[in-house]
Formats: sequence, C-alpha cells, structure tokens
Amino acid sequence: MSTRRFPVKDPIAHILWEGDRLLVLDQRLLPRRIKYVSCRTAEDVARATKDMVLRGAPLIGVAAAYGMALASRHGRRELERAGRTLLRARPTAVNLKHGIDAMLAAAEGVPEGRLPPAVENAARRFHREDIAGNQRMAVLGASLLKKDSRIITHCNAGALATAGLGTAVGVIRYAHHLGKVTHVYPCETRPYLQGSRLTLWELMQSRVPATLITDNMAAHLMKTGGIDAVIVGSDRIAANADVCNKIGTYGLAILARHHGIPFYVVAPTTTVDVATRDGSRIPIEERSGAEVLRIFGRPIAPRGARAHHFAFDVTPHQLVTAIVTERGVVRPADGRHLKRIAG
Repeated sequence: MSTRRFPVKDPIAHILWEGDRLLVLDQRLLPRRIKYVSCRTAEDVARATKDMVLRGAPLIGVAAAYGMALASRHGRRELERAGRTLLRARPTAVNLKHGIDAMLAAAEGVPEGRLPPAVENAARRFHREDIAGNQRMAVLGASLLKKDSRIITHCNAGALATAGLGTAVGVIRYAHHLGKVTHVYPCETRPYLQGSRLTLWELMQSRVPATLITDNMAAHLMKTGGIDAVIVGSDRIAANADVCNKIGTYGLAILARHHGIPFYVVAPTTTVDVATRDGSRIPIEERSGAEVLRIFGRPIAPRGARAHHFAFDVTPHQLVTAIVTERGVVRPADGRHLKRIAG
C-alpha cells in the first residue's frame, strides 16, 4: 500500500525540515499550546532532545539525522563532533545512535564539498523510512487484534513519538479504522504525563474513543473491564528480546500475564540493539527528581523532599506476547525469533 494512500493520516505535522533548519513541535506545551522550536544546529537538536521538546525513540533518531545534516554544512570534522554531541542527549533510546550512524555512513567517501546534499538526502530517506515502517507495523499489529477490542496503552507511542503514524498508537488507530478497537485506556504516565497530555490528545484528534486512567488503575481495569490487549512501544530492545520502555511498562506486563491478557510491543527494527545481550545491560536514564516533585512547575511534595526518577524499565521477554516490527511479527518474543525477523 502506498504511503500516500494509507487510510489513516497523522493528526498534525510535528517535525518539519525546511532546508536550513528543523522545526519541531514543543511537546512540553501540549495539549494546551501548539508551538514550534527552530533548530539551526546539531547543538539545537541535541538540546531539544535532552530537554524533552521532542521525545519518542524513533522521532529522536530522525531528529538526530537532520541534526547531522545541519552539521555537515560545516565539514566532516564538525559532522563527527555533532555525532558525539547528539549521542549524549539521551542515553537509552538506541534509535538515536542508528540515526547518527546512518548519516556517518552516508558521508563516508563523499568529497567535502558534496557532504551537505549527501547527508541531507540520507536524512530525508531515514525520515521516509520511518513513516513507511509505521504504516507496515500498523497493518501487522492490527491483524493480531480481535474485533471490538478494548486496549490499554502506556506513555506515548503515537505520531508524536515517531516521524509518522506512531508505533503502538499507530496500530490502535489503524485497528480502529478497521472496526477492531472499540475503546482505548491510556495510562497517564507519571511523572511526565505523556499519556494524558499526548496520547489522549492524539486519540481525541483521531476520534478514537478513549478514557484516561491513572497508572495505578490498570490492575483494577484488567480485572473488571474486559481488557483484550496491552499495546506499548519501546525505546530499546536487547538481542534476547528484553524490552526497555517508559517506566511502568514492566508492571503492566506482569499484570497482563496474571490476567491472561496479550502484551504486545510495537517498535521498528532500529529499536533493536543487537550489541546488548539482554535487558540488564541497557543503561537506564535517571532524570531530575524535580520532575517528580513538581507538576507544571508547582510543588506537590514537602519542601526539601527527594525523589527518584527512573525514566525507563526493562520487561523480560518472557512476559511479551509478540513484538511487532516493520519487517514482521516476532512471536514468540525471544532472541532466536528476533534475530530471524530483525537481522
């Protein structure tokens, strides 16, 4: 199916390449305000990534590719330096490294004067591939769902986390288009509230019936609400198919297993890190505790309080029913089948 004729469209343009700059939608302000941040250097892209202006593993990778394109205008040495700068922006999402490595590969052997168009064309191609991959995952993932499914999802694995339709939410939106999803329950996703601010907003923009739940309601809903599947994205998948995703994913997987509910992970093959043997070796980003102690700048804990803020956790592959990639469905989710599909 042509990407231009795909029946489900993105609700908003959230990453725009304008030749001399990258415009990214400031996701920190959603859903109250729509504002774009202009990035004219690789350092600007790195800062936007680190400060959560943009987030979501696939989108981080695409933005990094364009950051490299901006750096290429200043020569090969600057391109290599930009790669190191961008790589430090977020340590967990492996797509970031894939985007950087793809641009360095595109620059290899290219004369200095031809670097900018070579790297820009590679970044555009990387962008298009993510859009097409999202659509293939949507079709494959929707095929796993039964009619009239009720879904729980966590964090934001929608269009705002990718360059295209989204991963987990892309599956949900396409399945709803087919009449296979009747209701979605996004978890609010403390402390950054990606579920309430971003996923719910995307679902409402797409007219998908949805009801927000707090993170600690999921078990009760699985027990009483007739949930048919849990669908999430991933920021890194280890070689043995352990899945790293937003903090709280591991708990949902345990709950789903207890209640006999399928637990699906939707992620492009750029999320697979074959160099990392298992989930215990994935670096887990710990962000500032201030993001837990405050909401929208207002304190919610006593003065002087301390807080942990682990941004991700790791779900053992034994708890994953299937991993949906743009190259096929990994089922059962283990290292052997992952290698066969993802290479």
